[in-house]
Amino acid sequence: MTSQAPLNGRKALVTGGSRGIGAATARRLAQEGADVAVTYVHGKEAAQEVVRDIEALGRRAVALRADAADAAEAAGAVHRAAEALGGLDVLVNNAALGLMQPLEDMSLADVDRLIAVNVRGVFLASQAAAALMAPGGRIVTVGSCITQHVPAPGGTLYAMSKSAVVGLTKALARELGGRGITANVVHPGPTDTDMNPADGPFAAGQAAMTALGRYGTAEEVASAVAYLAGPEAAYMTGAELSVDGGHAA
Repeated sequence: MTSQAPLNGRKALVTGGSRGIGAATARRLAQEGADVAVTYVHGKEAAQEVVRDIEALGRRAVALRADAADAAEAAGAVHRAAEALGGLDVLVNNAALGLMQPLEDMSLADVDRLIAVNVRGVFLASQAAAALMAPGGRIVTVGSCITQHVPAPGGTLYAMSKSAVVGLTKALARELGGRGITANVVHPGPTDTDMNPADGPFAAGQAAMTALGRYGTAEEVASAVAYLAGPEAAYMTGAELSVDGGHAA
């Protein structure tokens, strides 16, 4: 490994890697030397664009359709990625659903699907990845600033799901530490993506909740994920790293 390519030779899977934080993370890992697989559900063209960008860097890439809400696909994507790349060293659990609405308006179907994607899918992917990883493996999960500070009503289900992966990550750190595999969480704050644009109708209020008074970029979050995936973070596990502009301050 070199300082210019700390992930040289590493093989990574980024779930939900066709857009937003996932796409930025996939590109950043490739810039640092990794071969990268990304999953998508509906964004096939966007995922293929990410693949082309990675290949232009001289790295291998593959786009895999996989719905994290489907138990078989959530775990199967890990095995498919490892088969395509020749192994797996890094798993980035990024695929997630967001749902912000009053408690009384949430249906059982809402609860089941969000938990299936945001919690069960993360567990199953992590379980499958852990079985494949050698010492030095990395599991990084994208959480949310809402686990540390819920600023307004409507976030009950989403906050619950993202808080669940914090507990999962801490347990994974204990389960896998003896094998030299780390597990950590990155908590983004308001971040400029297609789903939550910095010029959207709710952006001013969200930006005002941060200490810096602005949205973050997907690339800023991706840099934290890449750090946790790299060799310099070898002594970090079970940790929560906030990239939230001071949302929780």
